[in-house]
Amino acid sequence: MENRILGLGSQFPIFEKTAVVSLEKGKEFATISNKDYQDAGLWTVMFWWPKDFTFVCPTEIAEFNKHAEDFKDRDAALIGASTDSEFVHLAWRNNHDDLRGLTFPMLADTSKSLAAELGILEANEKIAYRATFIADPQGVIRWVSVNDLSVGRNVKEVLRVLDALQTDELCPCNWEKGQATIKA
Repeated sequence: MENRILGLGSQFPIFEKTAVVSLEKGKEFATISNKDYQDAGLWTVMFWWPKDFTFVCPTEIAEFNKHAEDFKDRDAALIGASTDSEFVHLAWRNNHDDLRGLTFPMLADTSKSLAAELGILEANEKIAYRATFIADPQGVIRWVSVNDLSVGRNVKEVLRVLDALQTDELCPCNWEKGQATIKA
């Protein structure tokens, strides 16, 4: 079966899913929806990992968390996601030193419906590829990056691309925030 990854210019699917948002007893879970972020005029950065309790995934999740304020400063909602349940997410956060202090939601796509709509389900195990989507405040996908299961992504590159997209100008190769854009 061939993946058809939802691409640039497509509307990010509207979702309402359970996520782990805290380790505080009785406040661990919340229902989140990208409609809420769009209504607030925020960009959305959603990154997916294959499985909880694995090896590459926590390095990425921890790195995204180190830069959570950078995303917030750019009016971007950061959401982590996998096809594991909210209970598995919570157990992982409680059992992994690097994940206890997360400041963004860990979305549980247990039905795999959102991952399927995005076209990022691996064919055999039906787990998500390492995909990252940036959607503008109108919910239009402006950037997609998908890595094979064994290769972690570069969080600073996600921030660089977000910065470039938010200029709404032409940005040359290796452009970084603060540098001149191209005037056509």
